[in-house]
Amino acid sequence: MTTTEITAFILTLLIMLVGLAGAILPGLPGTPLIAIAALGHRWVMGDRGATAWVLITLVVMASLSAALDFAAASYGAKRLGATWRGMVGAILGGLLGLWWPPVGWILGPLLGAIFGEWAGGRPWSEARRAGIGATLGLIAGTIVKVASAAGMIGLWATHILWNGLKAA
Repeated sequence: MTTTEITAFILTLLIMLVGLAGAILPGLPGTPLIAIAALGHRWVMGDRGATAWVLITLVVMASLSAALDFAAASYGAKRLGATWRGMVGAILGGLLGLWWPPVGWILGPLLGAIFGEWAGGRPWSEARRAGIGATLGLIAGTIVKVASAAGMIGLWATHILWNGLKAA
């Protein structure tokens, strides 16, 4: 592998690791960033980049990850009675909880969802139940995103390294 290829690989991998962090942290586009980084690597490296089937697989995985994240969060919230107020509260609580890792990462969405439901006029017991549902949904969605992001990075890196070894 040439210096250019190694540099492009490392820079792309660093961007993908930011995408992996985005699978956990709200506000960062996790799996889409990983797919875009792979597409950018292909654009820069040409035939030395990932093949079309790998790029298509990454785009499909990013799309499915986003859909499954939304479905898991919605299902968990609706299953235990959360409304849109609980989901908004869970997101805001999650953002605030980022400042107190790792306890805040769980308690933030939970307390935010409970407060959102309670502020919307629901009784405490219903708000608590809905808050738990919203939090479980967000956790399940995060697990899906992290697994997808790690799989995407693994597929891309393995493919690039394998092709680099074959060319050597």
